[in-house]
Amino acid sequence: MGLFSSFSFATNKRVGLSLLATACFTAAACSSAPEPNSSVAAKATVTEAAPFAIAIHGGAGTITRASMTPARERAYREKLAEAIAAGQQILAAGGTSMDAVIAAVQVLEDSPLFNAGRGAVYTWDEQHELDAAIMDGSNRAAGAVTGVKTIKSPIALARKVMEESVHVMLSGAGAEEFADLHQLERVDNSYFNTEARFDALQRMKQQLGSQDKTAWQQLDARFKYGTVGAVALDTHGNLAAATSTGGMTGKRYGRIGDSPVIGAGTWADNGSCAVSATGHGEYFIKYQVAADICARVTYQGKDIVSAGDTVIHEVLMPVGGTGGVIIVDGQGKVHMPFNTEGMYRASQQGDGPVHIAIYADEN
Repeated sequence: MGLFSSFSFATNKRVGLSLLATACFTAAACSSAPEPNSSVAAKATVTEAAPFAIAIHGGAGTITRASMTPARERAYREKLAEAIAAGQQILAAGGTSMDAVIAAVQVLEDSPLFNAGRGAVYTWDEQHELDAAIMDGSNRAAGAVTGVKTIKSPIALARKVMEESVHVMLSGAGAEEFADLHQLERVDNSYFNTEARFDALQRMKQQLGSQDKTAWQQLDARFKYGTVGAVALDTHGNLAAATSTGGMTGKRYGRIGDSPVIGAGTWADNGSCAVSATGHGEYFIKYQVAADICARVTYQGKDIVSAGDTVIHEVLMPVGGTGGVIIVDGQGKVHMPFNTEGMYRASQQGDGPVHIAIYADEN
C-alpha cells in the first residue's frame, strides 16, 4: 500500500520523525526522492501548541511521483498553498474557524485539480452529484447536503443548512430548492465537466467489466475516493471542520459517501478535536472514523496523534479501509495520518511556516 505515514507539525519547531525512508523538506527535494519502503511505519509526536491553526487536505489515494509530472505537482502545491493562505489570513485577523474552513475549502472546490466542486468526478450516468458537510465545534451545530447537481459551492450550502434550516442534512432537489431560497449560486451540471474526470470514468467502466459487487470491490483505489477538507482552531478557542466531495467515480443509485455524514467524514467538538476525512467512504461510515478519533481523545485521554494513528492504521487497515484524515485539537496541534501512498495536505500553525506535502515520505 506504500508507506503508512503520519505527520504532525509544530509552530517554529520541526517535529522529530524517525523514518527508514527519505525525509523530504522542500518541493525540490521531494521531486527527486526515492519511493518509500512499504514496510515502514512513520511515527510522529506533536510537541508544541499554537494560538490558532489550520490544516487542509485534497484527498488521499494512489499518489506517486511516477504518476505525477513536475508541472502537475507544482500546480497541486500552489493550490494547496492558496487554500491554506485563504484560511490562515482569516484566523490571523481574529476571524472564526467557521469562516476559515469555508474559505479554504472553496479555493479547492473552485479548482479542477480536486474531486470537489469544479473537479467533481462523474457518476455512472455521466453526471455530477456533490456532497458536503460542516460542523461547528463550539456547539456541535452541523449542516450537510448530498446529491446536489447544480450548486457551485456545496460547502456554502452546507453552512446555510446549518445556520438557516431546522434540519441537519438536505438532499438532491430539496437541497437545491433551499439554495434558491437563500440565493446561493447555481450552475448547469456541465460546469463540473472536465476531460480528465470523464476519461477516468471510461477507464473505470472498462476495468469493471461487470457490475457485480465483487468487481466493484476490486476496482483500483483511485476510482473509489477523492475529497477536500479543512479543520481549524481560531483565537477564540473554537474548532470547525468542513468537507466537500464529488464522491466515487461511477457511483450509482444516489450513493452517499462519508463526507456529508456527521461523525463519519466530518466532526468538530471543542472538547476534543476537529476532523475531516478522505478515503473509501463506505468504511469511514461503518467505522464512524471522524467521531471515533475525537471520542478516543475525550474518553480515553489520548492525544490526536495516538487517536488518529490507531483509527487509521489499526482499525481501518485490517478491514481494508484506506484513506486519511486531518486533525486539529484545542491547543492548535495538527496531525495528518493516512495509510495510502499519498495525501494532498497542508497546514499552518499560528504565524509559523506553511507545510505542504503530497507523498508518504514527506514530513
